[in-house]
Amino acid sequence: MNVKALCTNYKPTDIAVGSARSCYFGKHIITPEDASRWEKKNDLLNSIFKAGHHTTLMHYHFTFLIEGISRLLIWRLLHSHPYYNSEQVSQRYAKMKIDNFTYPKKANKEKWQNYYEEMFKKYENLIEKLTPIIEKVLPKFKKKEAKKRAQEFARYLLPIGMNAHMYHTINVITALRYINAAKVIPEAKDEALELANKLKEEMLKIDENLSPLIEFAENEKVVFPNIDIEKIKKRHNIKDEKVKVFDIVDYEFELNENYAGVLRSSNIYLDESILGSFNSYIKLSLSADAQNQRHRRSMAIRLKLLDIYKRDFYIPPIIEKNNEVREIYINALNHSYDFFEEEKEKLGSEACYAFLNAHNIEIVEHNDFNAFAHKSQMRLCYNAQEEIFDIVYDQVKQLREAGVSAAKNFLPPCAVRLKENIKPYCPEGERFCGIKVWKLDFEEYKRII
Repeated sequence: MNVKALCTNYKPTDIAVGSARSCYFGKHIITPEDASRWEKKNDLLNSIFKAGHHTTLMHYHFTFLIEGISRLLIWRLLHSHPYYNSEQVSQRYAKMKIDNFTYPKKANKEKWQNYYEEMFKKYENLIEKLTPIIEKVLPKFKKKEAKKRAQEFARYLLPIGMNAHMYHTINVITALRYINAAKVIPEAKDEALELANKLKEEMLKIDENLSPLIEFAENEKVVFPNIDIEKIKKRHNIKDEKVKVFDIVDYEFELNENYAGVLRSSNIYLDESILGSFNSYIKLSLSADAQNQRHRRSMAIRLKLLDIYKRDFYIPPIIEKNNEVREIYINALNHSYDFFEEEKEKLGSEACYAFLNAHNIEIVEHNDFNAFAHKSQMRLCYNAQEEIFDIVYDQVKQLREAGVSAAKNFLPPCAVRLKENIKPYCPEGERFCGIKVWKLDFEEYKRII
């Protein structure tokens, strides 16, 4: 794993102390340069940090360039909270490479390499088999995209031990929380500790005065929460549903230009939409949840993978309908589960690197209506990943069936822009899906692929 922090002209501790002193200095603002020369700088820094006054450490942001990090660790740690921004290589749009996997520290590397290579061959075979099938159902002007769309579905057969490269931006407090949280992470434990050490090295290169804060983060107690999802399911009578909405707080709000515009100023000028909310139980693939996590205001409970393990996976409809590719797909999943169950006896939770993207997990998610208005625009778009489209469609459908007045506002971007008369209705340009979704009623939404 390689981690590099982009440098700036200022040290984070100078900004933190300068901003802290500016709160109590009436004459003028205390600049970072002023703070760097102040002899009591470190005393104040340590004092406010240990007292829990952390806003001063949220001004400075690290942008880390990370290579060779597994998608398991990204899912479990880097994208499991709302306090980050990331851009990572996409498995939907970029062809993956075989030499790009994480190996559990105590694993038989040759055995795992054979497993990874075999799964990668199945991924490539599925791309080959799916491409002509997908080409037949795509509209004429989209047929050239058939192979990329095949990649999108074939990626369900890639293990989450596959690595990614990414830009990852966080503030100082979040970086310290990573260092603290790595101690009790339930999966990818060795990799998480390696990441924590590399973050520390990069942070100290930029500002050696962070050392006592890092030491504090390393020593503060932390636990990974134990959550009884069966208790939640029993309380809300959740049985075989893949999606179930509950705890609805209805509050009507009106769409306006703030929701329809590209800048989404509904995040600045908040309205009654923040007063409405709901919770959801969702069963979804690891691949779909990786997409789901990018909606940082749709926060979710994600349990230990071993606690909710069973052989359960998502099958895309395009694969379900074709016997040949369905057999390839299911055989790959069964082989993956055989390998995982054997390795779990030796490696425990570190064997979770073997899970494929198709593996289903259970989460419990919370949305307020303001956050969900944005999420529904992004995921009811016909360009969205099909699985997460279906999940969000089901959430909106259940809200409508429950008589939620605000549910009429949860629409794809083109339909919202039509309501506000903002042209073009589709903001995607050359990525237009080819269907005038804005002319359809919600009940008429139907994905071909």
